[in-house]
Amino acid sequence: MPQGHGTRGRPTDSSKRTRSEQRRSGQRRGRRDARRVPPPRRAPDAHDASGPGDRYASYGAGPFSADARPAKRRRIWRLLTNNVTITVATICALAAALVLVDVNKLVGGGEPPKMAAGDLSTNDMLARLTGSDMDPIAADSMAAAKKRAYEQHQRELRRLKEKAKRDAAARAKLKAEQERERLARSNPSSAENKKYGRKMNALKGWGHCWSSLETLWDHESGWNERAENPSSGAYGIPQALPASKLASAGADWRTSSPTQIAWGLGYIKARYKDPCGAWSWWSAHHWY
Repeated sequence: MPQGHGTRGRPTDSSKRTRSEQRRSGQRRGRRDARRVPPPRRAPDAHDASGPGDRYASYGAGPFSADARPAKRRRIWRLLTNNVTITVATICALAAALVLVDVNKLVGGGEPPKMAAGDLSTNDMLARLTGSDMDPIAADSMAAAKKRAYEQHQRELRRLKEKAKRDAAARAKLKAEQERERLARSNPSSAENKKYGRKMNALKGWGHCWSSLETLWDHESGWNERAENPSSGAYGIPQALPASKLASAGADWRTSSPTQIAWGLGYIKARYKDPCGAWSWWSAHHWY
């Protein structure tokens, strides 16, 4: 029987149930999808004290995830800042420093020898002068050695001068020899050394002969405590020959100007009575 106009197209009860079931089924699928969506990841907290198991409890966390890297950094930092680690590192550094200091002493890497102190007292000067008196016989032996060295040096200079007229190489050697002599007399500390010399000369009672002593050692060494004659080996301000003779005045004879001055004044007293006599002799012979 054909349907009426009012009933045509209306859904049956089975159709209604089907749509209702479809809605419920869609809601159930929505809830399942919501459960499958992982929760948002929590940003790693630098102050989080939880263990690795707590961090990995979140969805997607694992030993190779981004959360594992800060944990590894924190473990390394705790290891480096541990009291035991710091103590061991400090002990190792101290041991290395002690070894370096001992090696430096063994290889002779200490401080270079120092010159005489600038505040040497008058008593110290008197003590050095008192111990520098020389036997006249020893002084004569020293003078003879200086004479032989001077004469040999003069002969060599004359020979070079004669040969220099013909030989350019000899002229160069002569120039080099003269330059070595000039450098041996140059001394940046000559003013300080002269102060010692003037005071020690006055303590000897030779104040009136200061100009003679100053000029004498200007010619000999330029008041250079390290001056060394390249041909004879004479050394120091008074040009002792051999140089080791200066050791009788003090163990610091290589670098100490007061020690060398004390020795030189002792030599002058034994040989020439005073600096005036020494300079008079040098003026005539060019050695003393």
